[in-house]
Amino acid sequence: VQLVESGGGLVQPGGSLKLSCATSGFTFCRCAMGWYRQAPGKGRESVSRLSADGTTTYSDSVKGRFTISPDNSKNILYLQMNSLKTEDTAVYYCAADCAGWEYWGQGTQVTVSS
Repeated sequence: VQLVESGGGLVQPGGSLKLSCATSGFTFCRCAMGWYRQAPGKGRESVSRLSADGTTTYSDSVKGRFTISPDNSKNILYLQMNSLKTEDTAVYYCAADCAGWEYWGQGTQVTVSS
């Protein structure tokens, strides 16, 4: 099982980034998928989740700015992040929950700064 995040980087406040999570080794469309983040000195928090039935949820802090979406043909999970704020700075992780088995990627750094 592999989850590999990419797309992070340095962006100015108000800018956009699109994160990708390339997966392999499990049945992508049958698992709940999610994006999490961990800012310096803080615990890991849930950003957005995509259930196996297609239901999406977002944390209040990103609602209306971030969009989670899958490409089931390529087994890739995306996170489109718009109107980025300095407080969005964190390491972003992709995770899969497959019938109780959890898999995590290594994370990608997002830094929002002027």
